[in-house]
Amino acid sequence: MTVTLTAPETGARVDALIAANLPDLSRSFVQKLLEEGRVTCRGRAVKKSFKPEAGDELLLDIPEPEPLEVTAEDIPLDVVYEDADVIVVNKPKGMVVHPAPGHDHGTLVNALMARCGPDLSGINGVNRPGIVHRIDKDTSGLLIAAKNDAAHKFLAAQLSDHTLSRTYEAVVVGNLREDSGTVDAPIGRHPTDRKKQCVTEKNSRPAVTHYRVLERFPGYTHVECKLETGRTHQIRVHMAHIGHPILGDTVYGAKKPFPGLEGQCLHARALRFIHPATGETVTLETPLPAYFRDVLEKLQKNRI
Repeated sequence: MTVTLTAPETGARVDALIAANLPDLSRSFVQKLLEEGRVTCRGRAVKKSFKPEAGDELLLDIPEPEPLEVTAEDIPLDVVYEDADVIVVNKPKGMVVHPAPGHDHGTLVNALMARCGPDLSGINGVNRPGIVHRIDKDTSGLLIAAKNDAAHKFLAAQLSDHTLSRTYEAVVVGNLREDSGTVDAPIGRHPTDRKKQCVTEKNSRPAVTHYRVLERFPGYTHVECKLETGRTHQIRVHMAHIGHPILGDTVYGAKKPFPGLEGQCLHARALRFIHPATGETVTLETPLPAYFRDVLEKLQKNRI
């Protein structure tokens, strides 16, 4: 379908103008329209930095929603909280969040489709229904999904203004000098390895991680990490950046895995958000999973 907007004044960027006038469209969806040349002004496609003049007409070619092709799979879920608007699950280590090349089944989305049916938001497209934020395959813990677009936008806004609080626990390599600290370092895609992220000033976004020591062991430290921002692999990149990669992280740390541990020792323990329908604060926690407790037990035995 085609939507026509008229710029009320000069100076506003086209992406901001669209977002202000069409609040039902997410920012990522608007950016996709611009990238695909689906927004035109004066007969030509425009980029997101374009600033229309007062009275300019913008034509938006908004494609019809794609049919959902993700297959529902009856996969057991550890549901921590659920109502008509949101569902919070405790994702196990090893589960991929959404379908992608090489992972077209067995994902959290496949499981959510079976549990919730059509009651998932569609803002993030056909492969990510309901998904508001992600955690890595080998990171365990709490993840929230939205059951409708209004809830999705409300929660996404909390991610943007940092009012959706996420607390993690991790075991890192080495002994942190301070009992607490903050890593404030921008993160962007690695210049040579497109599957990795890195701390860089080039084509990056601000990233802030707060950490606190929970327990110290010879050669390792058990820490709590709180995200102020939510960049891809943020905690893993930041802890490696300060010289303390997460135990078991063979991407950003040592290539040799820790005995008995597959992937990084990182768990999303707590989640706090404002409920999109009631406006009340919801606080959720989940205990450390067995693999994490096993690592701590091994480190405690080595300390004796």
